Amino acid sequence: MLRFNALNDVLKRTPKQIDYPSDKISEFYATNVFTQEKMREFLPKEAYQSVMASINEGKRIDRSIANQVASSMKDWAMTKKVTHYTHWFQPLTGATAEKHDSFFTPISGGRAIERFDGDNLIQQEPDASSFPNGGIRNTFEARGYTAWDPTSPAFIIGQTLCVPTVFIAYTGEALDYKMPLLKTLNAIDKAATSVCQYFDKEISKVNANLGWEQEYFLIDKSLFNARPDIIMTGRALVGHNPAKGQQLDDHYFGSISERVVAFMKDFEIESHKLGIPVTTRHNEVAPNQFECAPMFEETNLANDHNLLMMDVMEKIARKHDFRVLFHEKPFKSVNGSGKHNNWSLSTNTGVNLLSPGKNPKTNLRFLTFFINTIKAIHDNADILRASIATAGNDHRLGANEAPPAIMSVFIGSQLSQMLDNLEENVKAGKMTPEDKTELKMSIGKLPQILLDNTDRNRTSPFAFTGNKFEFRAVGSSANCASAMIALNAIVAKQLNEFKIVVDDAIEKGVKKDEAILKELQKLIKSSKKIRFEGNGYGDAWVKEAEKRGLSNLKDTPRAIKTMIDKKTKKLFADLEVFTEVELDARYEIELENYILKLQIESRALGDIARNHILPTAFKYQNVLINNIKGMKEIFGSESKTLANPQEEILRSLSLHTTIIKQKLDEMLEERKLANKIEHPEKKALAYCDKVKPYFDEIKYNADKLELLIDDSLWPLPKLREILFTK
Repeated sequence: MLRFNALNDVLKRTPKQIDYPSDKISEFYATNVFTQEKMREFLPKEAYQSVMASINEGKRIDRSIANQVASSMKDWAMTKKVTHYTHWFQPLTGATAEKHDSFFTPISGGRAIERFDGDNLIQQEPDASSFPNGGIRNTFEARGYTAWDPTSPAFIIGQTLCVPTVFIAYTGEALDYKMPLLKTLNAIDKAATSVCQYFDKEISKVNANLGWEQEYFLIDKSLFNARPDIIMTGRALVGHNPAKGQQLDDHYFGSISERVVAFMKDFEIESHKLGIPVTTRHNEVAPNQFECAPMFEETNLANDHNLLMMDVMEKIARKHDFRVLFHEKPFKSVNGSGKHNNWSLSTNTGVNLLSPGKNPKTNLRFLTFFINTIKAIHDNADILRASIATAGNDHRLGANEAPPAIMSVFIGSQLSQMLDNLEENVKAGKMTPEDKTELKMSIGKLPQILLDNTDRNRTSPFAFTGNKFEFRAVGSSANCASAMIALNAIVAKQLNEFKIVVDDAIEKGVKKDEAILKELQKLIKSSKKIRFEGNGYGDAWVKEAEKRGLSNLKDTPRAIKTMIDKKTKKLFADLEVFTEVELDARYEIELENYILKLQIESRALGDIARNHILPTAFKYQNVLINNIKGMKEIFGSESKTLANPQEEILRSLSLHTTIIKQKLDEMLEERKLANKIEHPEKKALAYCDKVKPYFDEIKYNADKLELLIDDSLWPLPKLREILFTK
């Protein structure tokens, strides 16, 4: 009955009328952000200059200046009728966190004032033991701090001023995503800037930029509420494939329904008010799957904006009687959702280091960063794989719309040919003037080569797309910081090593360009096996990758073990991003998160099977039994033939219900055994190898029952209804 009530609710839905606050988006863009323009307006000159120096140069803000900034923030916020403030941070839960405090402060004489000073702005003290900490903090040692991040502007949600912050333990360890991300941004700035000095002395800063593409599903609120599995886990644990899925490719880039457009328009308006430069919206491949994307921004800000927009989307969806699903694979029968991370490097002089220039000098600079990035992926592929490993992404990686778990780099056939030529043409001995001229002519042709090199490889986890690299393997629910921490760190490490080698050659009398080219030649040769231009979905690639010695870490417990390798710990310690204690803690947190998610899925599947599916099957069995008995009474000997279809269905029902009950009992026993294991890694592997395999077996038999049982009896909204009912 719940299912049909839900379907009736959907039929009553009408699109909401959403009006823009102004005829031009530019007129209300960032109105809820304490932008540089608003800082100029509200801050004293000294305070404004201090904040800008902190943003651009990393200089510390004096406590007296912080008081001025806090007071000005409060004054601006109160013009927007704001009453509270919060430190907005990113604990290792995968979500954001906030604790609201009022500006209201009682004073003597029964009076009150609104107060927000430097101490409130700079630091707060949430309970560090109540967030994932990997054993860094005991419950009786709960103190932790959130600290203001001036590089990301404060913003307003509702009637609350939100101050982006880092989250650290009392003893100084990072307990969030933002702190290590900021450290890697600093590391790649230093490393890339030092290499840029070979080509342009005016370059004094390099920013890592991020342009994310967010995929998601929308389903009606009533259908969502009638599916306990989706409520508990974010995905459908049972459900037979609908006759029509995405086979006709008719949803991709198709006309967007009015109700969905109203939702998109609404969340885009709120996003624009928050300074999130979202510009793109479209239907994705799967039914009821969509995508949005913003313009590129500096990575820290882009990541904040992605998390903020996901939160906005969920709130706005409820207003439109939708629920947003960010799970990587909410429906087994259709495409999953990713969050493609487009990554590039730009300088303070306005140059994209991953874009070819107009002459051999600028193209040599491009090749330097291009080839070093490929080498970084080659040497640290497992670190990159670990950064995107989650229980949800395990379902998506290697499916027909996502890259495989094998890390590889796609650069296109023409660029591959050019690297091969460059590798061959740089002579082992001293380069002659003719060699240099030939190379410069070849390098000078780069823009023309790239002009026609626009094809993309959807099966590649890491693809060059003209002036950026696209990390396609990131999951849709992920915090982008995890992938960006790994990518920035490994590229920074590689650039540092490249600089040491080239400087050493120059000191020995080798000309600068020749030293750079010879080292690039070595890097091309030593990283060749990570480059792959073919079909990443094919079995042939799995075999070929194994021959090349590339890792194929198919599940999260095995992938994230890389986090605690000696090599990984040394890399992050050398860059001062993570201590050994912090990496051990994060590894333990990821294991626990994986265990808990599979534990929840196992319990949810058991509840649905026992409380919804099996009782419905038994009810229909009784209907068939009574039907067969009635036929025998009426038709006598003829009933043997006439009742045969019902008897076959009854046998099938009995077979599938028996298997479901058997597998549920076996899964429960395996879960009990897994829960007794104290060692986190062994426990995660037990859930992965012993408990998880039952999910598909139970789903298969439950889906068979869905096909056999009278539609009017089936208790759960079916996938054909969830995916196609608007």
